[in-house]
Amino acid sequence: MPNSIGNYNELVDVLNSYERDFDMDMIDRAYKLAKKAHGDQKRLSGEPYIVHPLNVAAILAELGMDSESIAAGLLHDVVEDTSVDLPQITKMFNQEIANLIDGVTKLGRIPYSSREEQQAENIRKMLIAMSEDIRVIIIKLADRLHNMRTSKFWGPQKQRDKALENMEVYAPIAHRLGIRAVKEELEDLSLRYLDPVAYEEIESALKMRSKDRAAFIENTKAKIHDRIAPMIPNVYLEGRVKSINGIYRKVFVQGKNIDEIYDIYAVRVIVDTVNDCYNVLGIIHDMFQPLPNRFKDYISTPKPNMYQSLHTTVLSSEGIPFEVQIRTWEMHHTAEYGIAAHWKYKLGLTKGDKLEDRLVWIRQMLENQKDNEDATDIVHTIKSDLAPEEVFVFTPKGEVISLPSGSTVIDFAYAIHSAVGNRMIGAKVDKRIVPIDYKVKTGEIVEILTTKEDSHGPSRDWLKIVKTSEARNKIRQWFKKERREENIIEGKAELDREFKRNGIILNEAELKEILETIGKKQSCNTPEDVYSAIGYGGIQLWKLIPRIKEEYNKKRPNLAPPQEKKPTPLTTNTNKKGAQGGVLIEGMDNCLIKFSRCCNPLPGDEIIGFITRGFGVSIHKRNCSNVPERIEDAPEPERWVKAHWEDGGMKEEFKSTLEVIADDRPGLLADVTQQLFNMHIFIHSLNSRETKDGNAVIHVTITVNGLDHLSSVITRLSKIEGTISVSRS
Repeated sequence: MPNSIGNYNELVDVLNSYERDFDMDMIDRAYKLAKKAHGDQKRLSGEPYIVHPLNVAAILAELGMDSESIAAGLLHDVVEDTSVDLPQITKMFNQEIANLIDGVTKLGRIPYSSREEQQAENIRKMLIAMSEDIRVIIIKLADRLHNMRTSKFWGPQKQRDKALENMEVYAPIAHRLGIRAVKEELEDLSLRYLDPVAYEEIESALKMRSKDRAAFIENTKAKIHDRIAPMIPNVYLEGRVKSINGIYRKVFVQGKNIDEIYDIYAVRVIVDTVNDCYNVLGIIHDMFQPLPNRFKDYISTPKPNMYQSLHTTVLSSEGIPFEVQIRTWEMHHTAEYGIAAHWKYKLGLTKGDKLEDRLVWIRQMLENQKDNEDATDIVHTIKSDLAPEEVFVFTPKGEVISLPSGSTVIDFAYAIHSAVGNRMIGAKVDKRIVPIDYKVKTGEIVEILTTKEDSHGPSRDWLKIVKTSEARNKIRQWFKKERREENIIEGKAELDREFKRNGIILNEAELKEILETIGKKQSCNTPEDVYSAIGYGGIQLWKLIPRIKEEYNKKRPNLAPPQEKKPTPLTTNTNKKGAQGGVLIEGMDNCLIKFSRCCNPLPGDEIIGFITRGFGVSIHKRNCSNVPERIEDAPEPERWVKAHWEDGGMKEEFKSTLEVIADDRPGLLADVTQQLFNMHIFIHSLNSRETKDGNAVIHVTITVNGLDHLSSVITRLSKIEGTISVSRS
C-alpha cells in the first residue's frame, strides 16, 4: 500500500509508476472539481480535506482499479459534503462515474452507531450496491482504509465503534473479495483500539525479534533460490511475516503460545506454471523436513475468494518451523488483489471472464435474507459466512463443497440443496455414521442419508447446531411454510415464558395492541404472524422483549416491573459442550461471558469480570496473576466488574487441570486413571514426565462441577501410593 500523499503531483507520480494507460484528462478534471468543491474544508487532523480523496485515489491505483474508479475516488465525498449534485457529475463526466459516486455516497450515510436494525438494513443496501457494481465497495474499502490510518484524531468511542465495524463487516468483505492487503491492514489498525494491550504485546514481541527474523528469512530465501534456480526458470522469492491480527487470533482466541504458531514466518515461491509449483514442492520437501498434516493444496481446490497456492510447513536446519507458499504469477496477482486483479492485470473484463461467478455469493446472501423478518441476521451472516477460515469437503461423487470452519453435516446437506437438508435423517463421513452435530473437516467425504417421506422435515434443534446462515434460513423457511399452526403454539409458549421471567402481565386487548405495534416493524400483519415468526426463528425473542417492555411501560407505568438492584444471572458461553455455569455480573444483563484460560475459575473461587473489546466479559479468579491487586490502580479500572457465582451454578461442568507429583514407579499412571474412573471423572488429556530427582509429574485435565468436587478429587488422588502432592495448575 502506498505511503500517504499530500498533493496532486504526488498522485500523478503514483499513477505514472504503474505504467498503465490511465485517462489522465478525466482524472485531472475530477481532481480540479474536488479541490474546488471542498474549498477550505479541513479534516480533524487540520489537513486540507482534499488530502483524503487524493489518498483514496492512490490506494485505488495500488489496487489496480480503472480510471473511472480513481476519478470516483477523488469525487466520492463531493455530493454528500458540498453543493455539487449527481446531475452535475453526469454532465461533466458520465453516468458510470455518477453511479459509482452515488453508490459510495449511500454507503457513507450509514449511521452505524445507531440501532442495529438500521445498521443491518444499510448493510443490505451495501450488498445490493455491490451486486450492481463491485467497484462501489472497493472504493468504500479504500475510503475506510485511509480513514483508519488517520483515526488517531477521533474520539475513543468512535475509534472503537469503527474498529468493531471493520472486524464485523469490512474486513470479512475484503477477505471474500480476496483483497489481502486491505483486509490485513484494516484488521491490524482495528485491533489497536479493540485490544490495545494485546496489540502492543504482539508488536513488541515481533520488534524484539525483527533483526533475527529478517536474517532468517533472507538466508532461507537464498538457500531455496540456489537450489531451485538451476532447475526451474524465472523463479522469484519473497518473505512475509504473519499479520498482528493473525497472530492475535491464534494466541488470544485459540490459546496458543506465540512459539506454537508455525506460520509466523513464510517464504513465497512464484513461478511460471502449475507444473513448476508441484516441482518446487518436491524440492522443498527434499531440502527441509515437512511437518505432518500441515500441507494444503489450494491449487486443485481454490478457496471461495479464488485464492490458489500450495502451502506446506517445514522445519529449517535451525529447527525453526516456517511456511512455504508456492504459486504462479497469475495466482499471486489474485492472492494479493483479489477481485481487483481483473482491472489491474486484464484492463477490464474479457469475454470469457468469470467475474460474475465470483460475485454470486453476494446475490446468494441477499436471497437468503429476502424473507427473513429479522434484518439484523445479515450482520451475523457476514461474520459467519465470510469467515477467513474455510473447510473443503467432498460429496461421494467428488464435488468440492466449501463451508466456513465449524460447519456441521447439516450445513453440508443444505449447501447441496434445500431438499437434501429437509429430508436428512443422518450422515456418513468417510463411510462412518456420525452424529448430526458432527463438524466436517477438510478432505472428508460426506454422504447425506435421506428419507423419501414427503412429510419429513428438519428439527427445530438444528437451528442451534448449524453454522451457516444458508442452512439456518432454509430451516426457518421450511417451518414457516409447513408448520404455521405449530409455530404459533411454539411462539406463544416462548413469549409466555419470557413474560413470566420479566414480570409482564397483560390482558388480551393490551397484548394484541402491543404485538400489532411491534409486528409492523417486523413485517408481521397480525399477532399470529408475530407468534409464528417467533416459533420458526424468524424473530429473535431476546431482541423483541426490550421493545415489548418499552411499550408495556408506556401503557402501564404504575405496574411496570421494578428494576432489580441485584445482579442478573448470566449463562456462560464456552467452546466445550457441557461447560456452562451461572455467573452474576453486577450492573449488566444478557451479555456474553467466558472463563479465562489463564486461571480456569471454578464455582467456589472468588472471581472478578473484565469487559473485553468485542468478546464479552472474561471471568478470572480474584488472585489470578493477570488481575491487579488494586483495581483502582489498573490502566482501565472501569473495565473490571464485580462478579460472583449464581446459586446452583455448581451443577454445571468445568475443565480443570491438576498437577500430580509422585514417586516414579511402574503402574503409577494406571492407578491415577483408575481412581478417576472410579469417581466417574471424564479425562480430557493426561501426560507425564520424569524429573531429575526421580519423581514423576503428571498433568491431567478433567471435568468437574465446582471447587468442592475438585477438592474431593484431589483428596482421592492424594491417597495413591507414593503421591507427594496434588495441586491445581
